[in-house]
Amino acid sequence: MVDERESVTAKLCAFARAWHSNRAQEKIYDDYLAYDMMGKEEYDQMYDMISRGFTDNGEVFSRDDTEQIINEYIAPIPLSRISFTEKRLSDFAKANGKIQYVICGAGSDTFSFRNDDPDIEIFEIDHPDTQRYKLDKIAQLEWNIPKNVHFVSVDFEKERMTEKLIESGFDLNKKTFFSILGVSYYLTLDVFSETLAQIAKLSALGSVVVFDYPIKSGDFPRRVYRLEKITECLGEVMQGGFDYNEVSRALYSLGFQIDTYMPPEKVQVKYFSGRSDNMRAFENVSLISASYTSGYDYE
Repeated sequence: MVDERESVTAKLCAFARAWHSNRAQEKIYDDYLAYDMMGKEEYDQMYDMISRGFTDNGEVFSRDDTEQIINEYIAPIPLSRISFTEKRLSDFAKANGKIQYVICGAGSDTFSFRNDDPDIEIFEIDHPDTQRYKLDKIAQLEWNIPKNVHFVSVDFEKERMTEKLIESGFDLNKKTFFSILGVSYYLTLDVFSETLAQIAKLSALGSVVVFDYPIKSGDFPRRVYRLEKITECLGEVMQGGFDYNEVSRALYSLGFQIDTYMPPEKVQVKYFSGRSDNMRAFENVSLISASYTSGYDYE
């Protein structure tokens, strides 16, 4: 089940978007509001944590070494998955006119304030504590919340996403684009499939779900295991990943058909080839988009 509280790894992903948008000459994705949403204090806290190697042993890396850590470990996954997602969303909106966009575990996502298409009705889902924190940030920034944006707080230990969305004005008959980014790493496939089942229940035919997931452990380079150790030190333990065939079966059983599959090799070619900063795709992370093509019996 998706239960995205304000986590350190979520803040690191927000930092990566802000860092890349402010500093990179060759942009994979430009989240020009990410820094404002974070604020200087949090941004500096994340940079300081990275520069200390995620420990308090007194060692501080140089600026060049810190930037290398960001490019090697922190930035590649969040940048490629958000670029993939928002391009797929843009194509979906152009093809279908008035749609809904549900961001599961929205965190510091800024799409609601970058979006210029009034035909996209946006629903940001998050844990009440995280959403309260974000709304306070928005108030401090004096940003006006667009009329087509809905903040839906869900305590997943007590409430169901389906019911809370419907209470917030979600239209079951309208085609919807769902994103679940950065969540699958910390869940077993059975638990992640519970969230996919709720999405299927909410989906009109032709709706789409997009997510990223780690491939089951194999003969991967050292940085894959190093990233797992980093997140574990931050209190968030990765669960070992999924096999493509079991992901495909889980989606198919719920009425979804994969329309776009990007294994690590394709992610590298699409988003990282020819870069001068040597940033490259993670060797164990895949991106998937799946369309809802048939009804599912939930009884």
